[in-house]
Amino acid sequence: MLELPIWFEVGSLVVLTLILVGDLLLVLKRPHVPSMRESTLWVVFYVVLALVFAGLMYLFAGGEFAGQFLAGWLTEYSLSIDNLFVFVIIMAKFAVPRKLQQEVLMVGIIIALVLRGIFILLGASLIENFSWIFYIFGAWLVWTAIQQVRGDHDDDDSETFVVRMLRKRVRLTDDYDGVKLRTTIDGKRFFTPMLIVFIAIGTTDLLFALDSIPAIFGITQSAFIVFTANVFALMGLRQLYFMLGGLLERLEYLKYGIAFILAFIGVKLVLHAMHVNELPFLNGGEPIEWAPEISTWMSLGVIVLAMLVATVASLVKARVDAKRRGHRLLDEVPHFTEDPEHTGR
Repeated sequence: MLELPIWFEVGSLVVLTLILVGDLLLVLKRPHVPSMRESTLWVVFYVVLALVFAGLMYLFAGGEFAGQFLAGWLTEYSLSIDNLFVFVIIMAKFAVPRKLQQEVLMVGIIIALVLRGIFILLGASLIENFSWIFYIFGAWLVWTAIQQVRGDHDDDDSETFVVRMLRKRVRLTDDYDGVKLRTTIDGKRFFTPMLIVFIAIGTTDLLFALDSIPAIFGITQSAFIVFTANVFALMGLRQLYFMLGGLLERLEYLKYGIAFILAFIGVKLVLHAMHVNELPFLNGGEPIEWAPEISTWMSLGVIVLAMLVATVASLVKARVDAKRRGHRLLDEVPHFTEDPEHTGR
């Protein structure tokens, strides 16, 4: 089994924690709307950091371990971008002031890390004790992929059951008071809309954790790789939100790329479950040897290709649609014929 030196694992977690804490303090100390240049530099920094981390894994544990991290990181990154779509909807629906969006996103990322950490511990424990859980994970991912294509998976209605119940039972103000959850008006205590926003984002993070954790366990069974891949995918997500801006709305085919990745990993999980089969009603409880095994590097190639095709196709369609709108506007402009009496002028 692949193993990393314990000092590398502990050291990595300490460094990542310090970076996240530093990022959080930076947001709290200097709240502002980051420029395109600032956001791009931060995203590039975190991407390079992830690649450096993969390089260190290659040095200390070999190519297989590094490949698992890269495939897991790219999978989580693609799902995190999908998560951004819902963040955009939540921010718009609850009219979160742009100057407060950095803090809201940071809280959302922290909630996502905590939830995914819990799911990783549960998932690792289940996998260790019940190999048949791969069948369930695989079927769940395939079903999620189908829902994604149909559009049912996109939580466009951020008014979840919890949010609706909360609206009926607590006193809410109409205006925000910074990032405070409670405020005082005329001597009375009220909750601010920020409470609803945090609950909506937390609920979204929970739903996405249900998809992302089984997906990455389909690539690697190392809890350390699963967790670090999630951390690197979420780091820089706040800056990516401001960098992409309106581009997210133009990535129309991104959901199909993500759906393909989820379905592919779901099939891979089922095939892996067949290799370690212990279910007595399947092949007498013996492993199914004829089932093909999908390698880590093949998974990495499929993930990269799916995201590349989806992104390029989306941008091409956006450009074609823009040209069509331009042609329609030209056709609608009235054409004036030249007056013969003024031809001499």
